[in-house]
Amino acid sequence: MTSLSARHCQPKVSRLTTQAAQQWLSLLPAWRIEQDALARIFAFTNFHETMAFVNMVAFIAHREDHHPDLTVSYNRCRVAYHTHSVGGLSENDFICAAHIDLVCNQ
Repeated sequence: MTSLSARHCQPKVSRLTTQAAQQWLSLLPAWRIEQDALARIFAFTNFHETMAFVNMVAFIAHREDHHPDLTVSYNRCRVAYHTHSVGGLSENDFICAAHIDLVCNQ
């Protein structure tokens, strides 16, 4: 597979099969599939670092035109991707997760 972080989201995608989603997940060991979403919790030292991370995720979401659900607290942020237009996971979810991992190095 081509490196996920070198790819960009496509406007028309299909829902991944469970097997395909598991293959993509193997490239992102810190992420989990939870309730039909690709999710990860990021921990930080303080609110300032958390909000800097949230802004970085917002930049990626805008650039890729693919937006996650974020749950933000003082020193944590849960990022969850789910492609609503296909009713499940798509390659775009994994591509965006890889972009986040590349930038944050966590």
